[in-house]
Amino acid sequence: MSRRRDAVVRRGLRHIGRAVREQPRMFTLAFLASSLYGGMTVASAYVIGEVTDRVLLPAFDEGATTTAALTLASVAILGVALLKIVGILGRRLFAGIMSYRLQAEYRRRVTGQYLRLPLSWHQRHPTGQLLSNANSDVESAWFFVAPLPFACGALVMIAITSVALVLTDPLLALVGLVVFPLVFGANIVYSQVMSPRMQRAQQLRAEVSEIAHESFDAALVVKTLGREDTETERFTERAEELRDGLIAVGRVRGMFDPLMEALPNLGTLAVLLIGAGRVADGAVDAGDLVSIAYLFTLLALPIRAIGWVLADLPRALAGFDRVTPVLEATGETPYGPDAAVAAAGGAGIGVRDVGFTFDGVSRPTLHQVTFDVPAGRTVAVVGPTGSGKSTLAGLLVRLVDPADGSVLLDGVDLRRLREGETSAQAAFVAQSAFLFDDTVRGNVTLGAPFSDDEVQAALRVAAADEFVGALPEGLDTRVGERGASLSGGQRQRLALARAVVRRPRLLVLDDATSAVDPAVEARILDALRGSETPTTVVVVAYRQATIALADEVVWLADGRAVARGTHDELLAQVSGYAALVRAYSEAEVAA
Repeated sequence: MSRRRDAVVRRGLRHIGRAVREQPRMFTLAFLASSLYGGMTVASAYVIGEVTDRVLLPAFDEGATTTAALTLASVAILGVALLKIVGILGRRLFAGIMSYRLQAEYRRRVTGQYLRLPLSWHQRHPTGQLLSNANSDVESAWFFVAPLPFACGALVMIAITSVALVLTDPLLALVGLVVFPLVFGANIVYSQVMSPRMQRAQQLRAEVSEIAHESFDAALVVKTLGREDTETERFTERAEELRDGLIAVGRVRGMFDPLMEALPNLGTLAVLLIGAGRVADGAVDAGDLVSIAYLFTLLALPIRAIGWVLADLPRALAGFDRVTPVLEATGETPYGPDAAVAAAGGAGIGVRDVGFTFDGVSRPTLHQVTFDVPAGRTVAVVGPTGSGKSTLAGLLVRLVDPADGSVLLDGVDLRRLREGETSAQAAFVAQSAFLFDDTVRGNVTLGAPFSDDEVQAALRVAAADEFVGALPEGLDTRVGERGASLSGGQRQRLALARAVVRRPRLLVLDDATSAVDPAVEARILDALRGSETPTTVVVVAYRQATIALADEVVWLADGRAVARGTHDELLAQVSGYAALVRAYSEAEVAA
């Protein structure tokens, strides 16, 4: 138990040091302001003592006082009060800036790491947990920073006070200062007891966020299958666990806070009880006793500030422990030194002995896949469910890297290209088209400086110009969250226009026209081939109408490229291909 307690304290101190190193300037300014407040707090106690000895007691003895004495006393009290106000304002301002800067910086780091990490990493981590890491966990990790300068200033105040008390009366100083080790000891015990409870509460926050996120995303499924009660029960169960976890945290804090409030007051009471006897014996003056007692009264809040920091450290460590694995996660996509080949027209693609296996799966998804796509050609990738078509599509635009073999763009391994080179040359459109809650223009450009003429040209290629022109505000029409105001086919066409407007030399369509009718699909593919800058197109397809538009077909089965040729050649030569195409055609007719 002692070792664990020491570990919590050491980690807490390291975390405090991390905050100071990250924001040294703001911490210094806040610390100086807090030290000013602390110094003036000590000064105010001695000003009160001097006023007691030189103004109040003589006035009681003589029945009168002078205007000069009252004026001097007022100026001294007001001057100290004004400096304390300056210290309070500076401390709160700079501490707040420090806290919010740390939160903003770590949110940027976490989000940047999310964008750098490969899709395989994201697939292993629930979205709700990732949202919690970037939001509540980061906030918790730096929540203690706000009272930190105050606590550090309080340490300065305690040091000044200790010296002053010893010089005034060593016995009273000893009596009063016993409270400080008691405060620190209580906080250490509190941190040890609170730490596992805060860890549990942070985990439950993430789980509640995860369930809520899933329920919102799956609203259509939940409603159409009548599972509202089940989802409500699932959320309620986890929310009640979070409630109980937070109550456990509150119980510990409820026991700790009154103790922290009582300790300084007990110190003040002990000083008054013993000090009264010291005054009666003539060992100290009444003014000295008033100063010491008043000083302990004023120290109650700064001591509480130390308690606030130590009380928030378990929560901070719990939050930081959940953020750290994200920041230290490995597997981000490595880049090489090469630039892509500067050429007009489509890009040539080479797939060389490519193999890929998902984490935790023994059987490879792709195995020794080899084929070429000549520049400017349209190639369809066809295969039964689970044959690796979508995985291959992701490899072509480097959403993932192959475990074996290589993918070449104009003869250069994608892993050799500099950051940003692949995305500048290639575009990917998935079957599930994601649209932002933005205008049509915003969803096509994504903030890039494309002109309206370029946007309209991309919409024409994607066969989206007619329906966009019919929208109430045209390009300025907001499409709603995830494009909720549009049909599935319209969303797919906008997603395609978003890729086309960037004039990629390679366009990979992962069944990205499945929601549009064959006539529109034929128009789209013809427009892609007939554009001023012909694009190499790789399309994952299953419909015969789509496949027939391709120059060549690659047939995947069991993760291998077992055949390639024209649609008619494969129909005649490959029984599995013919059976699959026939089955899909019959299903379309039946539908």
